[in-house]
Amino acid sequence: MIKTLRTIVGIGIVSELPPAQDDTLRVREALQQEVLSVLGRALCIRHVDAGSCNACELEIHALNNPIYNIEGLGIRFVASPRHADMLLVTGPVSRHMLTALRRTYDATPDPKLVVAVGDCGCNGGIFGTSYATVGSVSAVLPVDVAVPGCPPSPVRLLQGILTAIRQSVGDRTLKAL
Repeated sequence: MIKTLRTIVGIGIVSELPPAQDDTLRVREALQQEVLSVLGRALCIRHVDAGSCNACELEIHALNNPIYNIEGLGIRFVASPRHADMLLVTGPVSRHMLTALRRTYDATPDPKLVVAVGDCGCNGGIFGTSYATVGSVSAVLPVDVAVPGCPPSPVRLLQGILTAIRQSVGDRTLKAL
């Protein structure tokens, strides 16, 4: 035992140097600053399932997990459309959800953004227009951004949300001029 301790003291601490700092990993801080600089506060999203198969909902729920941590970016989901800045609509709009979707849109304060999620939300998907559905979200509401995919990945969803924010800032700038 004493021999081992002498060897340790003689050699000293042998370890690797810590890795160099990588600025590409600082994406989260940049995104959070962008959301706060654009809105001045957290972005509040109201999710509306207009008749989907729930695959898109699973990907939307993944945005809240520790990997994506959308709340850490200053984006959060709210229960009331009266507190929302954006509507995130999934699925083809079923005839049973038509009135509810319009009421939700009307209850959301201006300026509001609408993001259609998934192939069904963008163009009706495999359901199309039928006796049970009116088709895409754009057939009912003015859509700002469409995020295609069946289902779209959480990264694509986040890109769509940020695209809608950037477009709204550009539109407000143009209206101010």
